[in-house]
Amino acid sequence: MQRLVILGLASLLVACGGKEEPKVSAANELKPAVVAPPDKAALAEEAKTAIKMYGGSLKTELQTAMQTGGPLNALAVCQTKAPEIAKTVSESQQLQISRVSLRNRNPVMGVPSEWQAQVLNDFEARKVKGEALESLVYSELVENNGKQEFRFMKAIPTEAMCLTCHGSDISPAIMTRLTELYPQDKAIGFKEGDLRGAFVVVKNLP
Repeated sequence: MQRLVILGLASLLVACGGKEEPKVSAANELKPAVVAPPDKAALAEEAKTAIKMYGGSLKTELQTAMQTGGPLNALAVCQTKAPEIAKTVSESQQLQISRVSLRNRNPVMGVPSEWQAQVLNDFEARKVKGEALESLVYSELVENNGKQEFRFMKAIPTEAMCLTCHGSDISPAIMTRLTELYPQDKAIGFKEGDLRGAFVVVKNLP
């Protein structure tokens, strides 16, 4: 009888003790979260989308200005609307978009940085070797001030409609207006098919 009582008490103690919780190793507790590397192809598509938005909107504005008020009106629209469109697209797409050229018109906005100038020179060299300007792009992931940054550039070919204000045979009225708006203008003397400049997209990554 005494033996049965002891066995019963032992069983009761085991039941009340419950199940032992599995131990979590310190290694598992301290294991950092895995961060996926940036998807360069996806970032390039984002940049191309932003460029289409910017370039398409600006071209529409210029064509409308030409139809309603001629080249002089288009000059005024380009000066005021281009920065506004760039700002709108940059904010909506959460990146920075701009246009640069080695022969820039606006010294405040169109001057390339060192790396942008290198890309423009590379575009020109590739064009000379026979590559189509429409296909010339550059993309790179870099570390800038301790943070990752995605950079993208796409060449801008000189189209026929650009020659009115960027070509060699510019009317005196337009030339006078260009001098008033852009005293340091370098963006003349282009021919159709020349490398006019490039769109630049920069996106800061978390």
